[in-house]
Amino acid sequence: MTSPAPVSAAKDTRRTPAAERVYAHVKQAVLERRYEGGVLLTEGELAEAVGVSRTPVREGLLRLEVEGLIRLYPKKGALVLPVSAQEIEDVVETRLLVEQHAVRRAVPVSRPLVERLEETLAEQVAHAETGDLAAVSAADRCFHATIVEATGNQILTRLYDQLRDRQLRMGVAVMHAHPDRVAKNIAEHADILRTLREGDSEAAALAVHQHVSRVRHLVRGEDLRGYGLGQGGPR
Repeated sequence: MTSPAPVSAAKDTRRTPAAERVYAHVKQAVLERRYEGGVLLTEGELAEAVGVSRTPVREGLLRLEVEGLIRLYPKKGALVLPVSAQEIEDVVETRLLVEQHAVRRAVPVSRPLVERLEETLAEQVAHAETGDLAAVSAADRCFHATIVEATGNQILTRLYDQLRDRQLRMGVAVMHAHPDRVAKNIAEHADILRTLREGDSEAAALAVHQHVSRVRHLVRGEDLRGYGLGQGGPR
């Protein structure tokens, strides 16, 4: 018995609703910093980029406005919202509350958790070697999310998942502004993993606190508007 022929990528694209394609295109570009904070996107440009009419462009942009990634301006377009200093503070505070609790709960650490963290750390190293900062940021976020998921607390995991887009966007922006953070992030992850292996919950919590707090320290007093962090209005 022969296997059914795979559906082509072109057919998959045609079957995806146009508004969903616009939403996915713009969201991915914002998270990967291809559309930076402060940039004004027009419906015509997006329609051409995705290959759809303007009606689904409006539908896709409305979803993104609800998620807080853009702001719509009638007859002008969609402004990609920069990440504000207050948002950074809020995300860091929430991450510290969740992640320090999670890392304490992870001790004594299970072998499957150690193996999964080793895998994500290796992925981060591999992406760093190719210079793919979006993939590095995704692997970075996965490392932390794996520890949170290991608590088995589904409510806590869902709360943490709500930070995903903000984490990815901030991660890419900070790494573009501070290229040396890539290697330092990897080293700090390795240190968190080491403390977990050693069964020292307080040392692990301290390592997480120092690691996550770096984001706050990096953006204080710095002008990172060109990297999607800061204030902005329609240009």
